[in-house]
Amino acid sequence: MPRVFACTVIDVRVPQNTSRSLLPYLQQASIHYTILISDLQKAIENQTGQRASRHRRSLPAYNYEVYHSLEEIEEWMYYLNKTHSDLVHMFSVGKSYEGRPLFVLKLGKRSRPYKKAVWIDCGIHAREWIGPAFCQWFVKEALQTYQTDPAMKKMLTQLYFYVMPVFNVDGYHYSWTNDRFWRKTRSKNSRFWCYGVDANRNWKVKWCDEGASLHPCDDTYCGPFPESEPEVKAVAHFLRKHRKQIKAYLSFHAYAQMLLYPYSYKYATIPNFSCVESAAYNAVNALQSAYGVRYRYGPASSTLYVSSGSSMDWAYKNGIPYAFAFELRDTGHFGFLLPETLIRPTCTETMLAVKNITFHLLKKCH
Repeated sequence: MPRVFACTVIDVRVPQNTSRSLLPYLQQASIHYTILISDLQKAIENQTGQRASRHRRSLPAYNYEVYHSLEEIEEWMYYLNKTHSDLVHMFSVGKSYEGRPLFVLKLGKRSRPYKKAVWIDCGIHAREWIGPAFCQWFVKEALQTYQTDPAMKKMLTQLYFYVMPVFNVDGYHYSWTNDRFWRKTRSKNSRFWCYGVDANRNWKVKWCDEGASLHPCDDTYCGPFPESEPEVKAVAHFLRKHRKQIKAYLSFHAYAQMLLYPYSYKYATIPNFSCVESAAYNAVNALQSAYGVRYRYGPASSTLYVSSGSSMDWAYKNGIPYAFAFELRDTGHFGFLLPETLIRPTCTETMLAVKNITFHLLKKCH
């Protein structure tokens, strides 16, 4: 994968037989380039191959520093539901297009009848594997440090956390079995041979406006109508039903190293900007304190790009006051193929940001 430097930086994936003719052309045209990954296939196989030899499946000693298939993640969820029934309740919010259950883990001490809650989802885009890895890490940290970390004890005593480790289950499974760079869901379009909808363009908020595509073959296809995807419909239904309880919505993506908040679909300031902005500022500083990694933060439209029909904007528009989208590591060197050696540092620093946002939530912001 050469990186081409021009006015903008472009990452290009080049078939092996084409690279011999492309590189001389770039040199001739005085276009500067850097080869980021010399053998993409090998890099993919390093993450998906030889699974058994790395003891991924041993549940009591589950390895949080490797990527896991959907089947392994679901086995892990069942296991935690059985072994940590005092803090974990596993349930399904619906079924995917291909009929897979959409599992969520509810974390928290049943200390009182009503508690505020935080929603966390990962893997809305299939190829962003570090997302589900973080959701699993968050659950691990919650369960392993509840007794020893006063901050975690306070979080789980005063709040519930709804954690959805893999939002786009069909797409995630497909990214393991067929196409590592698959992004969308796996629904079939009746008029085209193209599969899938961008699950982060399918929400009923400025649906299919700027930053989304009407063409079913595009990566940002918004779908035939809002909530056409059963995964989006199921989560939207759950969030609507619990909107009075849920005070924060956190969605984990990759890659860019950013912490984004509304609006995504327009350049405008949200009504509770000062509270949200201070939460983001403090979260980014907390994250940086771990390894010195600096995240950019701000409204998604001006910090990343304008996009319509996103889950974050929808959550905010439906009364959830703190709605954030994290774009985790890195900034493009490895991109979606973030090495497993970077799971621990990425999750450790992100954990600090999430805890920071949670405590901001527990304090009254005026």
